Amino acid sequence: MNSEQLVNIWFEKWNSGDFMNLPITDSFEHTSPFGIVKGKKAYIDLIKEKEKENETKFLGYSFELQDTLYKLESACVHYTARQGPDFCLDVSEWYYFKNNLIDKVIAYYHIGDIREERLYKS
Repeated sequence: MNSEQLVNIWFEKWNSGDFMNLPITDSFEHTSPFGIVKGKKAYIDLIKEKEKENETKFLGYSFELQDTLYKLESACVHYTARQGPDFCLDVSEWYYFKNNLIDKVIAYYHIGDIREERLYKS
């Protein structure tokens, strides 16, 4: 399976809510602005926990891929995640593969207000 196929399966699983069958290794690692989750079990457990707290936390999104870059052992995808009529989030993610599965994802997205000192000044 090539990197494009694996990324497509990843998004298909999220679109259908089938996070239990994501194509990830047992040693899967997910890095985001919220921190690092290590291990497939820990990642799946986190999704389950968040879904119990707030059923819209992880599921119910649609994904519009904006730009993609596929390499032999990695890929980068820029996409817009939409949930309902009022929420969208632009995300860039790097995917790293091992044994025809996703071994690592590094996600980049904005999670809060921009500090005053970080604003562009004209």
